Amino acid sequence: MRIVADENIPLVDAFFAGQGEIRRLPGRSIDATVLADTEVLLVRSVTRVDRALLAGSPVRFVGTCTIGTDHLDLDYFQEAGIAWSSAPGCNARGVVDYVLGSLLALAEEVGVALASRTYGVVGAGQVGGRLVDVLRGLGWRVLVCDPPRQAMEGGDYVDLATILRECDTISLHTPLSHAGEHPTHHLLNEARLAELQSGAWLINASRGGVVDNQALRAVLARRNDLRAVLDVWEGEPQADVELAGLCRIATPHIAGYSLDGKLRGTAQIYQAYCRTQGLPETVVLDELLPAPWLEELTLDTNCDPDWALATLCRAVYDPRRDDADFRRSLLGDDTQRRAAFDGLRKHYPVRREIDGLRVRLLGEAPGLASLVRALGATLV
Repeated sequence: MRIVADENIPLVDAFFAGQGEIRRLPGRSIDATVLADTEVLLVRSVTRVDRALLAGSPVRFVGTCTIGTDHLDLDYFQEAGIAWSSAPGCNARGVVDYVLGSLLALAEEVGVALASRTYGVVGAGQVGGRLVDVLRGLGWRVLVCDPPRQAMEGGDYVDLATILRECDTISLHTPLSHAGEHPTHHLLNEARLAELQSGAWLINASRGGVVDNQALRAVLARRNDLRAVLDVWEGEPQADVELAGLCRIATPHIAGYSLDGKLRGTAQIYQAYCRTQGLPETVVLDELLPAPWLEELTLDTNCDPDWALATLCRAVYDPRRDDADFRRSLLGDDTQRRAAFDGLRKHYPVRREIDGLRVRLLGEAPGLASLVRALGATLV
């Protein structure tokens, strides 16, 4: 059996070597010609998998090591009898760490307390839901907008107009959809961007098209009170250089690029493949995860909670490093910048997640213990 896999998917050999011959390729170069004798296709978000790619091929299983599925033609899969799986939640913790790091950077720049702001989370799926839990666990005020979940479940949700009106910090975590009852393409268009509060912060770590990039560029150019953090871009890998220059943090679609998240995604696709084939799972992720570089931190219970929050988050990840790397890549012509965008993703440095960090407290401090638990670290 032949397996074609995006070269940026880690541990493909460890999980799939026993299933057939593996060919690894850049995700953007996977085309119909390389699938002529391929039964299994493993991709990430950069590969559009649809009728044009798969028609006439022997592919019978498609796995995407991502939460999102907007790059997959699921209607065609059903029509053609192709089994598929995504990896829901695989990188959710990494994105939460990215948002926390971004909030810390913005708070330091502006000189405000994070607890004083009102947070609007748009999209309460795997990523947004976990972010809501963390922010509320820290005792911060959070409003949540998720029309599909509200329609199915009811509950304490608000509409987007309320988010724009009441929240000075907005984080987007929706899938990208162009049609249906709740389309999200250009969810934040020119009119809605104009409604952002004075001094608002906007974070997009979902899909580039959820925000009208051209409109956002115009708004940021005339309103220096706004702060924007963008990890995703319309037209990737071609990012808008002028828009990036107006953002406080700009990164090349790596918010969920923790090592744990990437390995978890491969494991989930392997598990799904085994289920579809009726095979036993013989490879276990826990046996493949390397030890973290930083296993444990010890805090004195008299330490300042805000200092503890920043120290714990940045001990694991600080997005300003990725921002600096990305800005250095925004040179040269379009071809060079596109190659640099993909290169930063391909050669991304090792990064772990905060829920793999053990925290020891020297004494009793209920407030500090609550903070550690809210962040997701392990209290010992």
